[in-house]
Amino acid sequence: MTTASVRLELAAIEGVHLAHLLDEFQDMLTADATENAGDPAIARLAPNPYPEDAEASRAFATATHDDLLDRRIAEAAVVRAALSGFDETQDVLDEQDALTAQPILIPAAEVDAWLRTLTALRLVLATRLGIVDEDDLDEDDPRRGVYDWLGYRLEGLIQSADELG
Repeated sequence: MTTASVRLELAAIEGVHLAHLLDEFQDMLTADATENAGDPAIARLAPNPYPEDAEASRAFATATHDDLLDRRIAEAAVVRAALSGFDETQDVLDEQDALTAQPILIPAAEVDAWLRTLTALRLVLATRLGIVDEDDLDEDDPRRGVYDWLGYRLEGLIQSADELG
């Protein structure tokens, strides 16, 4: 009996870069709370549903903030573990190897972790780029390519997950 999975094809260079993004993401999430205080990216990952009510905001944050960030850390670890095969290749890639697709089989049970993690990475990058809506994209900012690429990969993963049924 086989377990349902989604097949994701990543060029080696994509896998290396995604692994690096995840390392930075995990470092950000696991940083001391005082380092993260006031970080708009962390705030965007744990949004305040009660911006008009300071007391309700505090109560909600106290009840959910740490659990939400812990879940994001755990899910990012799942994605990072799936990319561990790219760790050995990052220093020895020639141009052809860098563009060679490598399959990653994502078990159905881990697809949601991938979707939430890629979405969270895009939110962090959007915050760093000052993107609130589509009109805020700076065509000349080289980081925009990473933002667009994450969106492309996220869309493909959603389509593949939908096919699982």
